[in-house]
Amino acid sequence: MSGREIMRSSVRHFQRYYSPKVGDALRLDTNTNVLGSHPAAVEALSSLGDLDFNNYPSTYSDGLREALAEKYGLSSEHFVVGSGSDESLDIICKCFLEVGDRVVLPYPSYSLYDFFVELNGGEVAMVDLDEDFQLDVEAMLAAGGKLIIMPTPNNPTGNSFREENIVEILERFPGIVVVDEAYGEYSGRSFLSRVDEFDNLVVIKTLSKAYALAGLRVGISASNVKLADMMSSVKIPYSLNILSERAAIAALRDDSFIEESVRMVDENRPLLAAGLEELGFQVYPSNANFLLARAPIPHTELIEGLRDKGILIRDFGARRRMENCVRATVGTPELNARLLGAIRELLEERA
Repeated sequence: MSGREIMRSSVRHFQRYYSPKVGDALRLDTNTNVLGSHPAAVEALSSLGDLDFNNYPSTYSDGLREALAEKYGLSSEHFVVGSGSDESLDIICKCFLEVGDRVVLPYPSYSLYDFFVELNGGEVAMVDLDEDFQLDVEAMLAAGGKLIIMPTPNNPTGNSFREENIVEILERFPGIVVVDEAYGEYSGRSFLSRVDEFDNLVVIKTLSKAYALAGLRVGISASNVKLADMMSSVKIPYSLNILSERAAIAALRDDSFIEESVRMVDENRPLLAAGLEELGFQVYPSNANFLLARAPIPHTELIEGLRDKGILIRDFGARRRMENCVRATVGTPELNARLLGAIRELLEERA
């Protein structure tokens, strides 16, 4: 057995996901919260003596779903939670896709969407965003399919899609429409309150970004109760551990850290954009905690040079429509100064 023939034929082309050697590098490549772990979550996990590690957690994380219901004014039955929003995507695909069903994805968007679609036997139909990286509604509807998945703000472009375009797709598409709001806290907009308005809407959220709990892997999906019950039926039981659930509940009940995080990004995103433009980058508009920018030098040279200087940013420069583009997380003034200073050094060394 010399090759990948033993693998299922539909997944033989899969490769490992982005996994750089980090060491002590400054990570501006994953769009996590540069302010550090959510203080309320840290406090909630500071004493664990009352937790019973000998017993399983609640099968469907009832305590967390109750906290979500309290926060968003819905019932706990509207929510399905699990290990990161990636599990939410997997649940959706397992629940609604037959082998060979088509899933419509905007391009460019999150690179793991097609992974979960193909892993679950579906087929991907990529539909290009327009020149402003906005949805081409007619093209997406014309692509047909069982499922549409779209992130807003979009990753990796950073911009939010127009609300009226999303509503039009929800009203006209006969299948399930997934709105991924991984970066929704930074845009100040959400479809979560409208899950009972549309019988085909599923909203995904994560506590990995603004909530600063990436290491605890907490993902959320919200929909009308009927769809949520379907998704719960195929979800792996006990997939969220008791530590993650306790931390998530505490974080959801403390809005002050989120407000501080959003304010920090709002203040520093335009400053970072201006700094990059001064260095010759073409920066794209963003409603998220990151910026997509076209580099003034070859993207591989920029990525490698910054890595040598102890800074990681994400490379998208080899992908269609993002030629020579990189993506960087918005940092504090100190972190942004470090990034801009390192880039300036690279450009000077190259001159």
